[in-house]
Amino acid sequence: MNDTIKPKTEPKSFKKNPIKGTKFTIAISSAKGGVGKSTFATNFALALKNIGCKVGLLDADIYGPSLQKLFSINEKPESDGQILKPITKYDIQCMSIGFLTEEQTPMIWRGPMVTSAIKTFTQKVAWKELDFIIVDMPPGTGDTQLTFSQEIKMDGVIIVSTPQELALQDVKRGIKMFDELGVKIIGLIDNMSHFIGDDGKKYAIFGEGGVKKTAEEFEKEFLGEIPINPEVGKLGDMGAPIVESKPDHEISKIYLKLAEKIKSTYL
Repeated sequence: MNDTIKPKTEPKSFKKNPIKGTKFTIAISSAKGGVGKSTFATNFALALKNIGCKVGLLDADIYGPSLQKLFSINEKPESDGQILKPITKYDIQCMSIGFLTEEQTPMIWRGPMVTSAIKTFTQKVAWKELDFIIVDMPPGTGDTQLTFSQEIKMDGVIIVSTPQELALQDVKRGIKMFDELGVKIIGLIDNMSHFIGDDGKKYAIFGEGGVKKTAEEFEKEFLGEIPINPEVGKLGDMGAPIVESKPDHEISKIYLKLAEKIKSTYL
């Protein structure tokens, strides 16, 4: 009997490629669906654009794309057979699987097909001279997150969550995943943190302080709160996000403040 102990294999190393045509790649992630991640991603991208940055927006949620709705894009991207040309809306270069499929077509794809699509959007799209590309990730910790973390040069990730405990349980898993994969976590956003009633009082219907507490627990930066406001959803459904439609709105000012912080950090 051979009792030779086999040496432990080293973790597989991955060559991380930058997204062509862009300086910095920032992912927007949520471990739980329904926390407003895509709404955050679109408004954050618009805020960066409004302070003078050249911005791209990549909807990487293959199974549930939303950019075509949030930006009211109803056209298909041009292609020369090898390279896709992003669609420009609100002076932002955009790409989504939703531009290439019919609205109600389900994406019944296995992992390798998702990985192939991600590689197409990152390496075979003619992104041009971008300061930032904002990547709207799907919720969870699946194939898309692994592909980006292992193969794409990401300069940071912002994690979006509501303050309820059910969402925060998944956020903690997401934090551990990005830490283990060596992806910098820029910080955590408390989205839909509260609303102000007609009586002027603050109502924290999903709980209070949970996102900040989680950030402190994992020694990550807490990037602030974004309260609930009906206009955010209404304008998003119209394809005219609040930062673009109402840049002086109190919600827009929160996004602009965060955009200034990110711009000063990277540029």
